[in-house]
Amino acid sequence: MKLAIVGCGLIGAKRLRSLGPDHTVVALADPVAARAQALAAQARGAAVLTDWRAAVERADVDAVIVSTSNDALATVTAAAVDAGKHVLVEKPAARNPDELVPIIPAAEKRGVCVHVGFNHRYHPAFQQARKLLASGTLGPLMFIRARYGHGGRIGYDKEWRAKPEVSGGGELLDQGVHLIDLSRWFLGDFTEVQGHIATFFWDMPVEDNGFLLLKTAAGQVAWLHATWTEWKNTFSFEISGRDAKLHIEGLGGSYGVERLAYYKMKPSMGPPETTIWEYPGEDNSWRDEFEAFAQAIAAGASAPVTLRDAHAALTIVHRVYAASRR
Repeated sequence: MKLAIVGCGLIGAKRLRSLGPDHTVVALADPVAARAQALAAQARGAAVLTDWRAAVERADVDAVIVSTSNDALATVTAAAVDAGKHVLVEKPAARNPDELVPIIPAAEKRGVCVHVGFNHRYHPAFQQARKLLASGTLGPLMFIRARYGHGGRIGYDKEWRAKPEVSGGGELLDQGVHLIDLSRWFLGDFTEVQGHIATFFWDMPVEDNGFLLLKTAAGQVAWLHATWTEWKNTFSFEISGRDAKLHIEGLGGSYGVERLAYYKMKPSMGPPETTIWEYPGEDNSWRDEFEAFAQAIAAGASAPVTLRDAHAALTIVHRVYAASRR
Protein backbone atom coordinates (compact mmCIF):
# COMPACT_ATOMS: atom_id res chain seq x y z
CA MET A 1 0.00 0.00 0.00
CA LYS A 2 0.89 3.65 -0.33
CA LEU A 3 0.41 5.46 2.95
CA ALA A 4 0.11 8.89 4.51
CA ILE A 5 1.07 9.40 8.15
CA VAL A 6 -0.73 12.26 9.90
CA GLY A 7 1.02 13.14 13.13
CA CYS A 8 4.81 12.74 13.11
CA GLY A 9 5.63 12.57 16.79
CA LEU A 10 6.76 9.54 18.81
CA ILE A 11 3.89 7.27 17.74
CA GLY A 12 4.00 8.34 14.09
CA ALA A 13 7.69 7.44 14.06
CA LYS A 14 6.93 4.04 15.63
CA ARG A 15 4.31 3.39 12.98
CA LEU A 16 6.75 4.26 10.21
CA ARG A 17 9.36 1.86 11.59
CA SER A 18 6.75 -0.90 11.87
CA LEU A 19 5.97 -0.97 8.14
CA GLY A 20 7.14 -3.88 6.05
CA PRO A 21 9.06 -3.46 2.78
CA ASP A 22 5.91 -3.88 0.68
CA HIS A 23 4.48 -0.57 1.88
CA THR A 24 5.54 2.97 0.97
CA VAL A 25 4.95 6.23 2.80
CA VAL A 26 4.24 8.92 0.20
CA ALA A 27 3.18 11.76 2.54
CA LEU A 28 4.00 12.93 6.07
CA ALA A 29 1.84 15.60 7.65
CA ASP A 30 2.31 17.52 10.88
CA PRO A 31 1.50 21.12 11.86
CA VAL A 32 5.11 21.37 13.04
CA ALA A 33 7.04 21.09 9.78
CA ALA A 34 10.29 20.18 11.54
CA ARG A 35 8.73 17.00 12.95
CA ALA A 36 7.57 15.85 9.53
CA GLN A 37 10.90 16.81 8.00
CA ALA A 38 12.81 14.81 10.60
CA LEU A 39 10.69 11.75 9.91
CA ALA A 40 11.14 12.21 6.16
CA ALA A 41 14.77 11.15 6.58
CA GLN A 42 13.40 7.65 7.29
CA ALA A 43 10.83 7.76 4.45
CA ARG A 44 12.75 8.88 1.42
CA GLY A 45 10.66 10.49 -1.25
CA ALA A 46 7.73 11.24 1.06
CA ALA A 47 6.11 14.65 0.67
CA VAL A 48 6.37 16.82 3.79
CA LEU A 49 3.16 18.72 4.55
CA THR A 50 1.77 20.92 7.31
CA ASP A 51 -1.80 20.58 6.02
CA TRP A 52 -3.07 17.12 6.91
CA ARG A 53 -6.01 17.44 4.52
CA ALA A 54 -3.61 17.66 1.61
CA ALA A 55 -2.14 14.33 2.69
CA VAL A 56 -5.49 12.62 3.20
CA GLU A 57 -6.85 13.76 -0.18
CA ARG A 58 -3.87 12.67 -2.28
CA ALA A 59 -4.95 10.36 -5.12
CA ASP A 60 -1.95 8.08 -4.59
CA VAL A 61 -2.74 7.37 -0.91
CA ASP A 62 -4.41 4.01 -0.18
CA ALA A 63 -4.45 4.25 3.60
CA VAL A 64 -3.89 6.84 6.31
CA ILE A 65 -2.19 6.29 9.68
CA VAL A 66 -3.61 8.79 12.18
CA SER A 67 -1.21 9.32 15.08
CA THR A 68 -2.17 12.78 16.32
CA SER A 69 -3.16 13.97 19.77
CA ASN A 70 -6.63 12.83 20.81
CA ASP A 71 -8.44 16.02 19.77
CA ALA A 72 -7.69 15.40 16.07
CA LEU A 73 -8.08 11.61 15.86
CA ALA A 74 -11.77 11.53 14.95
CA THR A 75 -11.59 14.59 12.68
CA VAL A 76 -8.77 13.19 10.55
CA THR A 77 -10.31 9.72 10.50
CA ALA A 78 -13.66 11.10 9.31
CA ALA A 79 -11.98 13.05 6.50
CA ALA A 80 -9.95 10.01 5.42
CA VAL A 81 -13.09 7.87 5.35
CA ASP A 82 -14.89 10.53 3.28
CA ALA A 83 -11.94 10.42 0.86
CA GLY A 84 -12.35 6.65 0.52
CA LYS A 85 -9.13 5.78 2.34
CA HIS A 86 -8.50 2.90 4.71
CA VAL A 87 -7.46 4.09 8.17
CA LEU A 88 -5.36 2.92 11.09
CA VAL A 89 -6.16 5.35 13.90
CA GLU A 90 -4.38 5.26 17.24
CA LYS A 91 -6.27 4.44 20.40
CA PRO A 92 -8.52 5.73 21.87
CA ALA A 93 -9.71 6.87 18.37
CA ALA A 94 -11.53 9.91 19.82
CA ARG A 95 -11.92 11.98 22.98
CA ASN A 96 -15.37 10.57 23.66
CA PRO A 97 -17.76 8.02 22.14
CA ASP A 98 -19.96 10.68 20.53
CA GLU A 99 -17.14 11.69 18.19
CA LEU A 100 -17.18 8.19 16.69
CA VAL A 101 -20.94 7.91 16.15
CA PRO A 102 -21.05 9.48 12.65
CA ILE A 103 -17.84 7.81 11.49
CA ILE A 104 -18.99 4.21 12.04
CA PRO A 105 -21.82 4.21 9.44
CA ALA A 106 -19.77 6.41 7.09
CA ALA A 107 -16.94 3.84 7.02
CA GLU A 108 -19.42 1.01 6.45
CA LYS A 109 -21.09 2.94 3.62
CA ARG A 110 -17.76 3.73 1.94
CA GLY A 111 -16.56 0.16 2.32
CA VAL A 112 -13.25 1.15 3.89
CA CYS A 113 -11.37 -0.66 6.65
CA VAL A 114 -10.86 1.40 9.81
CA HIS A 115 -8.67 -0.27 12.43
CA VAL A 116 -8.07 1.14 15.91
CA GLY A 117 -4.52 0.81 17.20
CA PHE A 118 -4.90 -1.32 20.30
CA ASN A 119 -1.48 -2.85 19.68
CA HIS A 120 -1.40 -4.72 23.00
CA ARG A 121 -3.57 -7.43 21.43
CA TYR A 122 -0.55 -8.22 19.24
CA HIS A 123 1.98 -8.77 22.00
CA PRO A 124 3.11 -12.42 21.84
CA ALA A 125 1.96 -13.18 25.38
CA PHE A 126 -1.59 -12.10 24.52
CA GLN A 127 -1.53 -13.99 21.23
CA GLN A 128 -0.50 -17.14 23.12
CA ALA A 129 -3.15 -16.46 25.77
CA ARG A 130 -5.82 -16.35 23.07
CA LYS A 131 -4.63 -19.70 21.71
CA LEU A 132 -4.87 -21.23 25.17
CA LEU A 133 -8.35 -19.77 25.60
CA ALA A 134 -9.45 -21.22 22.26
CA SER A 135 -8.11 -24.65 23.26
CA GLY A 136 -10.59 -24.79 26.16
CA THR A 137 -7.91 -25.57 28.71
CA LEU A 138 -8.87 -22.63 30.94
CA GLY A 139 -12.45 -23.76 31.31
CA PRO A 140 -15.16 -21.09 31.67
CA LEU A 141 -13.63 -17.71 32.47
CA MET A 142 -14.45 -16.20 35.85
CA PHE A 143 -12.64 -12.89 36.20
CA ILE A 144 -9.79 -10.65 35.07
CA ARG A 145 -7.56 -8.63 37.38
CA ALA A 146 -5.21 -6.11 35.79
CA ARG A 147 -2.90 -3.19 36.58
CA TYR A 148 -1.12 -0.82 34.20
CA GLY A 149 0.87 2.20 35.18
CA HIS A 150 3.87 4.48 34.96
CA GLY A 151 5.09 7.48 36.89
CA GLY A 152 5.23 10.20 34.26
CA ARG A 153 8.14 12.62 34.08
CA ILE A 154 8.99 16.15 35.18
CA GLY A 155 6.53 18.50 33.50
CA TYR A 156 4.03 15.72 32.75
CA ASP A 157 1.23 17.85 34.20
CA LYS A 158 1.92 20.52 31.54
CA GLU A 159 1.81 18.18 28.52
CA TRP A 160 -1.18 17.73 26.18
CA ARG A 161 -2.45 14.67 28.07
CA ALA A 162 -3.14 16.94 31.05
CA LYS A 163 -5.36 19.26 28.99
CA PRO A 164 -8.91 17.84 28.90
CA GLU A 165 -9.90 19.83 25.80
CA VAL A 166 -7.08 18.07 23.91
CA SER A 167 -6.91 14.65 25.58
CA GLY A 168 -10.56 14.14 26.53
CA GLY A 169 -9.51 12.70 29.88
CA GLY A 170 -6.65 11.40 31.96
CA GLU A 171 -5.11 8.04 32.75
CA LEU A 172 -8.35 6.08 32.48
CA LEU A 173 -8.56 7.22 28.86
CA ASP A 174 -4.82 6.86 28.21
CA GLN A 175 -3.67 3.45 29.47
CA GLY A 176 -6.99 2.42 30.93
CA VAL A 177 -8.58 1.89 27.51
CA HIS A 178 -5.95 -0.79 26.79
CA LEU A 179 -7.07 -2.70 29.88
CA ILE A 180 -10.73 -2.27 28.92
CA ASP A 181 -10.13 -3.41 25.34
CA LEU A 182 -8.15 -6.47 26.43
CA SER A 183 -10.80 -7.37 29.01
CA ARG A 184 -13.56 -7.12 26.38
CA TRP A 185 -11.44 -9.27 24.04
CA PHE A 186 -11.49 -12.09 26.58
CA LEU A 187 -14.80 -11.65 28.40
CA GLY A 188 -17.03 -9.85 25.88
CA ASP A 189 -19.24 -6.83 26.48
CA PHE A 190 -19.77 -5.41 29.95
CA THR A 191 -23.28 -4.59 31.10
CA GLU A 192 -22.43 -3.12 34.52
CA VAL A 193 -19.84 -0.38 35.05
CA GLN A 194 -18.58 0.97 38.36
CA GLY A 195 -15.53 3.12 38.80
CA HIS A 196 -13.67 5.85 40.57
CA ILE A 197 -11.18 8.43 39.31
CA ALA A 198 -8.80 10.49 41.41
CA THR A 199 -5.95 12.96 41.04
CA PHE A 200 -3.59 11.97 43.83
CA PHE A 201 -0.26 13.48 42.80
CA TRP A 202 -0.11 15.47 39.57
CA ASP A 203 -1.32 19.08 39.48
CA MET A 204 -3.70 18.63 36.55
CA PRO A 205 -7.45 18.88 35.78
CA VAL A 206 -7.62 15.21 34.68
CA GLU A 207 -7.29 12.04 36.74
CA ASP A 208 -3.95 10.38 37.38
CA ASN A 209 -5.61 7.18 38.64
CA GLY A 210 -8.64 5.25 37.44
CA PHE A 211 -10.29 2.23 39.07
CA LEU A 212 -12.89 0.04 37.39
CA LEU A 213 -15.17 -2.83 38.34
CA LEU A 214 -16.87 -4.21 35.23
CA LYS A 215 -19.34 -7.07 34.97
CA THR A 216 -20.68 -9.05 31.99
CA ALA A 217 -24.26 -10.28 31.64
CA ALA A 218 -22.98 -13.71 32.68
CA GLY A 219 -21.53 -12.30 35.91
CA GLN A 220 -17.84 -12.36 34.91
CA VAL A 221 -15.83 -9.52 36.40
CA ALA A 222 -12.91 -7.32 35.34
CA TRP A 223 -11.15 -5.45 38.14
CA LEU A 224 -8.82 -2.84 36.61
CA HIS A 225 -6.46 -0.11 37.81
CA ALA A 226 -4.65 2.37 35.54
CA THR A 227 -2.24 4.81 37.15
CA TRP A 228 0.19 7.64 36.46
CA THR A 229 1.62 7.30 39.97
CA GLU A 230 3.33 3.92 39.58
CA TRP A 231 6.93 4.93 40.23
CA LYS A 232 8.19 1.65 38.78
CA ASN A 233 6.44 1.02 35.46
CA THR A 234 4.21 -2.04 35.72
CA PHE A 235 1.93 -4.19 33.62
CA SER A 236 0.05 -7.17 35.05
CA PHE A 237 -2.93 -8.95 33.48
CA GLU A 238 -4.44 -12.05 35.11
CA ILE A 239 -7.11 -14.20 33.45
CA SER A 240 -8.74 -16.71 35.78
CA GLY A 241 -10.73 -19.68 34.53
CA ARG A 242 -12.31 -22.52 36.49
CA ASP A 243 -9.55 -24.92 35.39
CA ALA A 244 -6.49 -22.72 34.88
CA LYS A 245 -5.09 -19.23 35.20
CA LEU A 246 -2.96 -17.06 32.93
CA HIS A 247 -0.76 -14.22 34.14
CA ILE A 248 0.86 -11.80 31.69
CA GLU A 249 3.52 -9.48 33.08
CA GLY A 250 5.76 -6.90 31.45
CA LEU A 251 5.67 -5.36 28.00
CA GLY A 252 9.41 -5.15 27.42
CA GLY A 253 11.62 -2.13 28.03
CA SER A 254 11.03 -0.34 31.33
CA TYR A 255 8.03 -2.59 32.02
CA GLY A 256 10.27 -5.65 32.25
CA VAL A 257 10.54 -8.76 30.12
CA GLU A 258 7.20 -9.87 28.69
CA ARG A 259 6.18 -13.12 30.33
CA LEU A 260 3.19 -15.46 30.28
CA ALA A 261 2.61 -17.90 33.12
CA TYR A 262 0.11 -20.73 32.69
CA TYR A 263 -1.14 -22.35 35.89
CA LYS A 264 -3.14 -25.53 35.29
CA MET A 265 -5.11 -26.88 38.23
CA LYS A 266 -4.49 -30.57 38.99
CA PRO A 267 -7.38 -32.96 39.76
CA SER A 268 -6.03 -33.11 43.30
CA MET A 269 -5.76 -29.30 43.37
CA GLY A 270 -2.83 -28.00 45.42
CA PRO A 271 0.18 -26.47 43.58
CA PRO A 272 -0.69 -26.21 39.86
CA GLU A 273 1.18 -27.44 36.83
CA THR A 274 3.14 -24.39 35.65
CA THR A 275 4.40 -23.41 32.22
CA ILE A 276 6.28 -20.17 31.58
CA TRP A 277 6.85 -18.39 28.26
CA GLU A 278 9.23 -15.43 28.07
CA TYR A 279 9.54 -12.97 25.19
CA PRO A 280 12.76 -10.99 25.73
CA GLY A 281 13.15 -9.69 22.20
CA GLU A 282 12.07 -6.53 20.45
CA ASP A 283 8.44 -5.39 20.68
CA ASN A 284 6.98 -6.40 17.31
CA SER A 285 3.35 -5.74 18.24
CA TRP A 286 3.27 -2.59 16.08
CA ARG A 287 4.55 -4.50 13.06
CA ASP A 288 2.21 -7.45 13.57
CA GLU A 289 -0.76 -5.15 14.09
CA PHE A 290 -0.10 -3.29 10.84
CA GLU A 291 0.23 -6.55 8.92
CA ALA A 292 -3.12 -7.72 10.32
CA PHE A 293 -4.62 -4.42 9.14
CA ALA A 294 -3.07 -4.83 5.68
CA GLN A 295 -4.27 -8.43 5.42
CA ALA A 296 -7.82 -7.40 6.34
CA ILE A 297 -7.77 -4.81 3.54
CA ALA A 298 -6.42 -7.34 1.03
CA ALA A 299 -9.12 -9.84 2.01
CA GLY A 300 -11.93 -7.29 1.99
CA ALA A 301 -12.57 -8.13 5.64
CA SER A 302 -13.54 -5.93 8.55
CA ALA A 303 -10.83 -4.42 10.71
CA PRO A 304 -9.35 -6.66 13.42
CA VAL A 305 -10.18 -3.97 16.00
CA THR A 306 -13.13 -1.89 14.88
CA LEU A 307 -14.49 1.56 15.65
CA ARG A 308 -17.29 -0.23 17.49
CA ASP A 309 -14.66 -1.74 19.81
CA ALA A 310 -13.25 1.74 20.45
CA HIS A 311 -16.76 3.12 21.00
CA ALA A 312 -17.48 0.41 23.59
CA ALA A 313 -14.24 1.17 25.49
CA LEU A 314 -14.83 4.93 25.37
CA THR A 315 -18.40 4.47 26.57
CA ILE A 316 -17.16 2.70 29.70
CA VAL A 317 -14.62 5.46 30.39
CA HIS A 318 -17.17 8.22 29.96
CA ARG A 319 -19.77 6.49 32.12
CA VAL A 320 -17.22 6.72 34.93
CA TYR A 321 -16.45 10.35 34.07
CA ALA A 322 -20.16 11.20 34.11
CA ALA A 323 -20.64 9.49 37.47
CA SER A 324 -17.66 11.41 38.83
CA ARG A 325 -19.18 14.75 37.74
CA ARG A 326 -22.43 13.84 39.46
